Amino acid sequence: MLTFITSLARKDVLKMVRRYGLFIGGRWVYTSPDKVVEITNPANQDVIAEVSFADEEDTKEAIVSARDAFENGPWRTMSQVERGKLLLALARAIRERSEELARLESLNCGKPLRESRVDVKEAADCFEFYGGLADKVKGEITPTPDTGFLGMVFREPIGVIGQIIPWNFPLLIAAWKLAPALAMGNCCVLKPSELTPITALELAGLIKEVGFPDGVVNVVSGLGPVVGMEIARNEYVDKLSFTGSIEVGKQLMRVAAEGLKRISLELGGKSPAIVFDDANLPFSARWVQFGIFMNQGEVCSATSRLYVHESVYDSFLEELLRITRGIKIGDPLDEATEMGPVISKRHLERVLRYIDLGKKEGAEILCGGFRLMDERFKRGFFLSPTIFVGCRNDMAIVQEEIFGPVLVVFKFKDEDEAVELANATRYGLGAAVFTRDVGRVYRVVEKLRAGVVWVNSSQLCFVQLPWGGYKQSGIGRELGTYAVEEYTQLKQVVINVGYGTV
Repeated sequence: MLTFITSLARKDVLKMVRRYGLFIGGRWVYTSPDKVVEITNPANQDVIAEVSFADEEDTKEAIVSARDAFENGPWRTMSQVERGKLLLALARAIRERSEELARLESLNCGKPLRESRVDVKEAADCFEFYGGLADKVKGEITPTPDTGFLGMVFREPIGVIGQIIPWNFPLLIAAWKLAPALAMGNCCVLKPSELTPITALELAGLIKEVGFPDGVVNVVSGLGPVVGMEIARNEYVDKLSFTGSIEVGKQLMRVAAEGLKRISLELGGKSPAIVFDDANLPFSARWVQFGIFMNQGEVCSATSRLYVHESVYDSFLEELLRITRGIKIGDPLDEATEMGPVISKRHLERVLRYIDLGKKEGAEILCGGFRLMDERFKRGFFLSPTIFVGCRNDMAIVQEEIFGPVLVVFKFKDEDEAVELANATRYGLGAAVFTRDVGRVYRVVEKLRAGVVWVNSSQLCFVQLPWGGYKQSGIGRELGTYAVEEYTQLKQVVINVGYGTV
């Protein structure tokens, strides 16, 4: 049976192996033993959970459950106020269990506990925001050229939404996708990453606990080529939302196109940070360090390319190196830890291959560049924070998303060169600008090809503001009132109020 965190002391939450089924139609479905997968802690490779993985038939069952709930259940016809109340109740339930959820997130993802606590808070904030918004989304009454006819625009739910979330922010991005979709009256099939399904499954337990109707939310763990592709191609799924890599996003888009499904994609980035000569250097260096090394660099918007004005390059780099070398690496559950392990052995090897490639291409490592292997780290997947200089724009470490704690650094001469270099990738998710010149802020922000721009900061994200990218970083927007567009469709209604005849 499923082990809920609600019934366990904190020490037990951390010690025992939890068992999870698939969450389909409001009940837990347990697969045969050959489809149960062990989930491990990347800090020490201990088994922390056993999770049932779905096959195509299980996934179809979840989709049919969502379709039935949408067509025949109470969710779509429930008042917006009532839907909002359930979302608010879910936000409260997350807050009541915030410490346990944060610890489970750190156990599963390897991120420092201090960061997991922020993720859990922001997940609750997200459900709260859309709970409050649920009854405030309106249609229109529109004038027509003929006064005998009344024009109206209804905003309605799309139907069944397939949602595929990544492994780096499993609870938070589940909230980003579920909350607006549910607020607008849709039903959902959520696929967490096969690497980090635990908190999404715990969220399913809370959804049941607070009283959502059966089938409104279904959570099915499993492999992308099996579960994800079935969600993308299934005729009962009306819209697909995916966060992940460009390559997988393109595959899903091709499959979804067969059914002309609506689709929104957030496909990562290679975000620049630009430090001008008038910036507060110690202040900016701390933000730059945070922008690349938070969550071990496993962040889609990580500012992994740094451009520093040539006049302050040496002094800024000295300060950045001092801060980077002082990062406390260790057990994610240790309150002092600032950087934990990367997610898996496979991902560790991927990042190390990029580091080796950077050296072969002629870049110079100023710090890091190796796996940590002393007694504290040897059972986990710990990487030293890495900084490259002497890079060229055509290098793989400059153009490709490494998704790890690796920063590449350049000099620039003037504003135009900084913007040109910053825009010179296929990505366009985030960018950061450090300056005290308000006029420069306006000029540079206007020219940057990115969906999110931070000024004198990095990686901040607020539920009230839209999130998404330019270029190949994605299609559509999440968060804010802007997500309403992604989860509703418009219906034109014309009423003959004058009873005129043809």
